[in-house]
Amino acid sequence: MQNYFLVIIGAGFGGALRYWLSDVVYKILPSTFPYGTLAVNIIGSLILGFIMFYFNANDLINPHLRLLLTTGFCGGLTTFSTFSFETISLFNESELFLGLTNILLNVLLTLLFVFIAYILAKIISGV
Repeated sequence: MQNYFLVIIGAGFGGALRYWLSDVVYKILPSTFPYGTLAVNIIGSLILGFIMFYFNANDLINPHLRLLLTTGFCGGLTTFSTFSFETISLFNESELFLGLTNILLNVLLTLLFVFIAYILAKIISGV
């Protein structure tokens, strides 16, 4: 039961950060493209990658904190369900190019940022 509470707490904070960050992004960039979702997916991927490739790999985090931060916080922060909905909405609005661009950027950039976290973790660890 404790694990569920850890996930709930982490997801609450992640979801709040997601809402705030998306709002900030949409105040800066046009709302014609889902930049807010892209931003939280990139940041969430970087955080998740760093937690797993550095803290977890070097036994610097206990399983409870890892659960809170990964499944909870990063799960609440990242938005692939929203990404999927927004992509389908773009396709339904006959915005094929924007829909495909959204898929390409979200997939490539989140993979890139997980890889960046992996490299940073290796550098910090001296491996």
